[in-house]
Order: sequence, then structure tokens, then C-alpha cells
Amino acid sequence: MSMEAQLQELLDRQAINDLIARYSRTLDWLDDAGQAGCYWPDAAIDYGFFKGTAAQFVPVVMQVERSTGRRWHLLSSLAVKLTSATTAEGECYGIACGFRREGEGEPYRGNMYGGRYLDTFEKRPTESGAEWRIASRRYIMDWTMPMPDQPDASPRAEFPLPMLDLRESGHPDYRPM
Repeated sequence: MSMEAQLQELLDRQAINDLIARYSRTLDWLDDAGQAGCYWPDAAIDYGFFKGTAAQFVPVVMQVERSTGRRWHLLSSLAVKLTSATTAEGECYGIACGFRREGEGEPYRGNMYGGRYLDTFEKRPTESGAEWRIASRRYIMDWTMPMPDQPDASPRAEFPLPMLDLRESGHPDYRPM
């Protein structure tokens, strides 16, 4: 393989890894446009509870995420197989937590989930050049586990770290990347 071809392969792999990192961030910070930009609108999505296109899925998943005050998605290193100059297969494991509160003053209750993402990626032309996005995704949940109750977002003297209660887009700490 030529040096130019090797460099292009590295650039494509990095672009796909950046895409997966962007997926988690935009979901957790409730960035609707950023989340939609991770998928091609016609991407085939299968999460079990939802089967359809990405254009249909993004509003559904964002509504689910908004129903929690705290959410956190961590995806493992991504295994990528480039299948052509414009297509790739990928798989990574994910751990997610979601906590919601039933009422003011109530603790946050939630679960941790473990699963895997089976993705197909496509590089397509866009207004700003070619871009990698998810062209199909199947999510498989491997396990779920209840989490201990969490405190509300009030500052605590014994552990004075800031805590998010994020139910709407546009948090001042969010930095689009």
C-alpha cells in the first residue's frame, strides 16, 4: 500500500473514531443537531424498541434522553474495518447510565446498561467536503443493572463538585466540537 493510501486510511479511521466520540457527547449534552449529524438521515436504525430511519430515530432518542436529568454514555475503543474508500464496518461496546427524579427533593434513581453497537459507516459528499457518518446501526443490550440512588444537584460540603441536572439543550458548559 502506498504512503498516500496508508495516510488516507489513518485519516478515515480517525474521522470514524471522532464520529463515535461526537455521538456520545451530543447525546449527553442534548445537542439535537449534533446528534442528527452523526447519522445519514436515511440510515437504518434498530434499537429493538425502535426500527426505522435515523431521521425518525433522533427525535425519539432525544426525547428519551430529556426524560432523565442525568445521562452518561461511554463507548469503548472502536474496531473498524474499512471495506472500501467510502464504506466501513465498526463495532464497539458501550456503557450508559440514566438517572431520573420523580419529584423535587427526591433522589435520582436509575440504571446502568451495557451493550454493543454494530455499525456501518459511509463517507458521502457534503457541502463542506466528504464526511463519514453512521449509515446503519444495530444496538444489542447485553446487561442492565440498577444503580444506587444519587443525590440531587445541590452543592454538598463533603463532596463539593458541580453536578449537572441537564434536561434541555444549550447548557453554558457545552462546547460544540
